[in-house]
Amino acid sequence: MGYAHEYAAAIMHRGRVPMDPADYVPNWQDGPRKAKFYPGADSFPLPEAPYPSDATLDRGLCPEGAPGDGEFDLTTLSGMLRDSYGLTGRRLGVQANTDLSALPFYPLANWSRGSASGGGLYPVGVHWVSGPSGPVPPGVHYYSTRHHAMQRLLTGDVSGQVRAALGEGAPGPATDQYLVLSIKYWQNSFKYNSFSFHAVSMDLGACVQTWRMWAAARGLAVEPALWFDEERLAALLGADPREEGIFAVVPLKWAGYKQRSGGELAASAPVSVRRKDVERSRAVLTFDALLRMQEATSAGATDRPAPGALAPAAAHPVDPAAPEVELPPARPLETDVRTALRDRRSSFGRFEGRQPVTRPQLAACLGAAVAGSRLGGDTGEVPLAKLYAFVSHVEGLEPGSYAYDPERRSLRRVKEGRPGEFLQKNYFLANYNLEQAGAVLVPTVRTTAVLDAVGDRGYRLVNATIGAVAQSVYTAASAVDLGCGVALGFDNISYIEELGLEGTGEAPLLIMMIGNERPAPADFRYEIA
Repeated sequence: MGYAHEYAAAIMHRGRVPMDPADYVPNWQDGPRKAKFYPGADSFPLPEAPYPSDATLDRGLCPEGAPGDGEFDLTTLSGMLRDSYGLTGRRLGVQANTDLSALPFYPLANWSRGSASGGGLYPVGVHWVSGPSGPVPPGVHYYSTRHHAMQRLLTGDVSGQVRAALGEGAPGPATDQYLVLSIKYWQNSFKYNSFSFHAVSMDLGACVQTWRMWAAARGLAVEPALWFDEERLAALLGADPREEGIFAVVPLKWAGYKQRSGGELAASAPVSVRRKDVERSRAVLTFDALLRMQEATSAGATDRPAPGALAPAAAHPVDPAAPEVELPPARPLETDVRTALRDRRSSFGRFEGRQPVTRPQLAACLGAAVAGSRLGGDTGEVPLAKLYAFVSHVEGLEPGSYAYDPERRSLRRVKEGRPGEFLQKNYFLANYNLEQAGAVLVPTVRTTAVLDAVGDRGYRLVNATIGAVAQSVYTAASAVDLGCGVALGFDNISYIEELGLEGTGEAPLLIMMIGNERPAPADFRYEIA
């Protein structure tokens, strides 16, 4: 049993037993940048990328759809990056989050992005490793979110190194174009200390799921690899494994790529990015739990799970004897993915229970959560997440807690009665009134079973799955005109007790609130993309 088991238990109990360091206070004046900084690196802007109106969210989330056979080029890559991690506008509104007083000041402005992020910190770094078939000289580039530009870190074809690091049986097409996703821990741990590994691995899932929705709606495919030679890719990027983890590789089917024989198929001689990210913080701290999780989850990183390895960790089945409550067909998600992503935001205490959620709206959000719970790639097709709903204000639905039956697209009653008091009592912060939400959706994963099945690296898969579910619900709520908020600050053990999960091994890992918001909000929006 590896360290990830111990860390997972600490996460579950942190509402009752604080994690070390319990007395930690962030030094906001000495915080890091929200992106890496490579002074002097050459860069080039990415092109504008129109998005077709028929590329709807229904297409992007369709679980029965065939994998896209389209090909990426520089324009589609640009659009996908802009709509996921690029800055799209500035937002300022009267709401209940604790950072409200800082937002009017330009240096602390809140810039919107398509993907969700824990604490709005966006720690995922996107690197494009481009081979000879690309539109620019081969090399390694870093995606600068603030400029929507690529910064060149290394010149030369190193795509063979990525291909070799992926190894046999890697997902995705034959290609020489890869997106390599890393996480610089200090970008998140300065705020969340030991808890940060839990949060950043969900950020990874939210980013990848945005890409999957965006690409699928346009007939493209994004299949992430979570198992690969992490040490080799860290060396290629010049990343210190104690400071930065390499979490995923996404091979891109590229227009004009032609597989060659001989030299291209072999890994190139080892080289490394020499440019170093310049840190803003004068004092960079380390946290023992974070270091141990990086070490534990990077060990055995090349041991890709065999087909069916995750079957013993599949989501716990619904109780067929529980009373069933039918749902009508889901409201169609006819909004194009770009529009849904750009309209997405956190509700932060704006919910208004007097206008209930309709059952088709609820069904759409539940269906999106299930569709987002399978990341594809080398993570397998075994459904890991199960979904519960605490219903307070849904039209034609009695208040209570329910389990979602994805096969019948219905609800199974777990407990009767209004859940508002339970929800609010077990929420740590003051930025949401959970009772005013129409429903609170809770995804669970049998974390211990996943770790037993595939080892400590499975912790990254567990949380990436939960992050993908959250991003899918956020985006679907936007498409059906609902507000949405996601939070990690709740007593996980109380939810286990309330839902009767003591014997199933299910871990509630976050809560997703959906509902109608108060009318005529005081908002400022300035679109930059």
